[in-house]
Amino acid sequence: MKTNRLDELIDESIQLELNAAELYRVFAESLNEDADFWLQISKEEKHHAMLLRSAKESFVKRGNFPRDLVSDSIELLLLSNLKLQALIAKFKAFPPTRIEACETALALERDVGESHYTKFMEKKPDSAIDSVFQTLNKGDKAHERRISAHFESLLAIEPQREPKPL
Repeated sequence: MKTNRLDELIDESIQLELNAAELYRVFAESLNEDADFWLQISKEEKHHAMLLRSAKESFVKRGNFPRDLVSDSIELLLLSNLKLQALIAKFKAFPPTRIEACETALALERDVGESHYTKFMEKKPDSAIDSVFQTLNKGDKAHERRISAHFESLLAIEPQREPKPL
């Protein structure tokens, strides 16, 4: 993969992590009962962006950037970022319900850029560099699982509400 293309993929992946962090911050501001939960996830997304930025600065020029760390589709990353920016604007104007926030977050975590990052962090490391990144990220994972558990706890409180298909 050419460095310029890789730089572009990394930059869009960083932006995706920052957009996700902003969305989760909006959830925290809108949902007092869940503020701590969403602020923690937001903080972890910012940490992911920092790890990607550090990896770009340290490894791209040397040619040993962990290729599987980011999606290889710039189009999907751009589309994901546009969707996230629209969701941020929507939820700033019209705060989500607790259930809606979880549904939105689960869809995001299953999206191409986020799922790609998660898969990399959960796979068996192929190199020492992979292992270093996984170690640095060890406390900031399982977002989908944690959001899903939070969602299930909300459904137990509000059983009349059926989840929307994601």
